[in-house]
Amino acid sequence: MQIAIGSDHAGFHLKNTLRDWLVEQGHEVEDVGTFSAERADYPVFGAAAAQLVANGNADYGVVVCGSGQGICMAANKVAGIRAGVIRDDQDAQMSRAHNDANVACFGERVTDSQTAINALAVFLSTEFEGGRHQNRVDLLGELDVN
Repeated sequence: MQIAIGSDHAGFHLKNTLRDWLVEQGHEVEDVGTFSAERADYPVFGAAAAQLVANGNADYGVVVCGSGQGICMAANKVAGIRAGVIRDDQDAQMSRAHNDANVACFGERVTDSQTAINALAVFLSTEFEGGRHQNRVDLLGELDVN
């Protein structure tokens, strides 16, 4: 799979951990930054990773900030993106199975590395159930403003 990954300074270390794990699993990873722990603004990196997913250059996105919330909001501003904050395996499974999420958002200050790795594995291996959930995902798409 092709995965886009990005973070601000507050998510820099967890981003690198998740990127390295993804590469170890055989995924192709495009890291859009930030590339240091120096102050950086999450909207830039959340949007950059989300754009790669939206334009078809990545299958999924993974973004990280301090809480996961801000960078999730940034990713969701990109048309075609369904990003969700992932704190554990349950969030990961439900966001994929019921919401067809295409960007996983993590918070370095609230989720430890191993929990994030486990949840990302669940996220990437869970299929969208479709069925009764498809109409809701379609309605989300209608909310996109280009």
